Amino acid sequence: MRFYLDHAATSPLRPEARDAWLTAGQVLGNASSTHGAGQDARRVLEESRERAAAVLGCDPIEVVFTSGGTESINTALNGLWRSRVHGTDAVVLPDAEHHATMDTVAALTVEGAVVRAVRVDAHARIDAQAFRAALEGAALATALVANNESGTINDAPELARAAAERTVPLHLDAVAAWPHVRLSFRELRGDAPAGAGLVAMSIAGHKLGAPVGTGALVVARSARLTPLLHGGSQQRGLRAGTQDVAGAAALAAALEVSAAELVAESARLCALRDRLIDGIRHAVPRAVLLGDPVDRLPGNAHVLFPGAVGESLLFLLDQAGIAASTGSACQAGVAEPSHVVVAMGRGEQDARSALRFTLGRTSTDADVDAVLDVIAEVYARASGAGAASRS
Repeated sequence: MRFYLDHAATSPLRPEARDAWLTAGQVLGNASSTHGAGQDARRVLEESRERAAAVLGCDPIEVVFTSGGTESINTALNGLWRSRVHGTDAVVLPDAEHHATMDTVAALTVEGAVVRAVRVDAHARIDAQAFRAALEGAALATALVANNESGTINDAPELARAAAERTVPLHLDAVAAWPHVRLSFRELRGDAPAGAGLVAMSIAGHKLGAPVGTGALVVARSARLTPLLHGGSQQRGLRAGTQDVAGAAALAAALEVSAAELVAESARLCALRDRLIDGIRHAVPRAVLLGDPVDRLPGNAHVLFPGAVGESLLFLLDQAGIAASTGSACQAGVAEPSHVVVAMGRGEQDARSALRFTLGRTSTDADVDAVLDVIAEVYARASGAGAASRS
């Protein structure tokens, strides 16, 4: 029997999203065509955009459908950089961002971008005061709404206010936050001046029960953004190419259902998560919960197992039918310490000894029980397998 505790990597396809996907996939026509078939597809596409906008708290024209979080982040950061105010070259980048953001900013340094790093605290929370100070004269800034490894939820409203006051365009990575944190793009943007404050926000469909390959970038009407892709004027000219009507319909359906159940599901997941954490602490007294103990994603349990090798823990858990992770799925299989754990002020050995258990809408007590039944033995074996500091 398999027990899935890696919902932060990807989540099961929702029946509502699957049905919307299959139904819209039967609509024949390119949404950019002017004939009747094309307009049928266009109607489904724009209805999906309106539905997504209603959930995300923005205008329909501000929703740009993408292939997922990585494309959304790349589009936002590359677009903002290439449309920056002349004479600015600094990119404000907190230390514990997702690799999709870090690697994109690293690529921009080849074009002259200068990284202004912002520290995070011991829970991987962005230091709001340091973030505000770093904004002075910056070309753009980016930040996670919630850390994808530690689960810590950042003060997104405060970060958005700071960017608005400093008249710096801000991108928020909400990929890990949805569907656990209710976000309104309009409210976060507030009365920010044109082209400044929150101007872009990324989400990924497969994190909330839509198909892999779906996502969106919310782009403010007043944002100055150079497109990443060229070849057509689709989606305000910000994302060229034939639009995925079925993917848009599936994403809209998943957004609606996840928003409707957010409050009840968050309470359920918090209870399951806390039972998992308490059980691990009882079975492995040396285990340490990483991330904020209160302001964290409902389904996230990021746990340090001192002296154990993360890869060994994963292997032994997998042998017991349990799926977890050592961090971001984008870095899976890469033998390097977690940069998030290092940014939290811990050493390389600790950064190789952390596991992330993440729960989702299909998680049950049986998943928690499966972990608690084996975690003591798994830890004993993994901590005796070799030094966690080895390469």
